[in-house]
Amino acid sequence: MNDNDAHAHLSGAGWLALVVLLGFLGASIWYAVYAWGAIGVAHMSAFGWFALIAGSALTLAVGGGLMTLVFYSSRHDYDR
Repeated sequence: MNDNDAHAHLSGAGWLALVVLLGFLGASIWYAVYAWGAIGVAHMSAFGWFALIAGSALTLAVGGGLMTLVFYSSRHDYDR
């Protein structure tokens, strides 16, 4: 890689995409804060907390396993 590649600049379309994506991020954060405040006080049982934690852990494990398979497949040239 030469110095020109390391200091590449975004084109107009790249900047537009960045602005649009940051707008989506801001809108989603605003909506999450608004929805959280509109819910008020929500009570969850111990089983609800267990289900939330177990579901989150399972989702992360499946995502990590799939990413591991993608990297393994790429490294061993199975993805042709």
